[in-house]
Amino acid sequence: MIRAKLEGVLSSLGPVTIAVSGGVDSMTLAIVANRLLGADTVNVGHAVSPAVQPEATERVRLWADREGWALLTLDAGEFGDRNYLDNPVNRCFFCKGHLYGAIARVSERQILSGANMDDLGEYRPGLDAAREVGVRHPYVEAEIDKASIRALARELGLGDLAELPASPCLSSRVETAIAIEPAMLIAIHAVEKLVGARLQPQTVRCRVRHTGVVVELDQPALAAADGDRELRAAITALLPGTLAARPVRFEAYRKGSAFVGATS
Repeated sequence: MIRAKLEGVLSSLGPVTIAVSGGVDSMTLAIVANRLLGADTVNVGHAVSPAVQPEATERVRLWADREGWALLTLDAGEFGDRNYLDNPVNRCFFCKGHLYGAIARVSERQILSGANMDDLGEYRPGLDAAREVGVRHPYVEAEIDKASIRALARELGLGDLAELPASPCLSSRVETAIAIEPAMLIAIHAVEKLVGARLQPQTVRCRVRHTGVVVELDQPALAAADGDRELRAAITALLPGTLAARPVRFEAYRKGSAFVGATS
């Protein structure tokens, strides 16, 4: 039923370019669309930048080879925009604006995103950018939420992709109004990989805050991290410049906790 509704929407659109981040939502959308309509009708656009985890780009390229996608790899150019780098509360508006603009410059096709029904209940300035350039959201049009996307991925036999944890862009780890810097994002990713390898947490986020560096963890991992001076020292060693002088602490994971000042 879920698949049929989604395929019905996709079949009505004509040639498309799907913006794919490497997460389960957009990846599953691209797989369904490409299998249904073929690579002559479906292009896949993926932006490579300091804010995108290298593993996400590797995943996109792996599945592109596996599924025969017509893949467009892009530099969206957001790191040349002071509006983005200043990290305002609507940073995602500038990020998505650059992404969709970059896709539009290389493709005249209808642009699609992996936004789903759950996204409509949150402050998502990226959806405003999508609206300005006419991006369509097939999951929303088919009334499909996140849980249903994972169910669809399992139905399609997509293996680990179906269980892929949510992992927003690395810039989302930086508290609102702290300037985004590539070296900072590289360090954030390195810290998350270090803590992930050491503690095997279900969830890990390295947040850069005005008050210091905070590593957020699920409760079992948080209990293991408390009092681990060696881990704290190893994290500090990965931090660049003045960031290394800030205090490092561990806290319970809170979704979107670096995002401060959102308005309705």
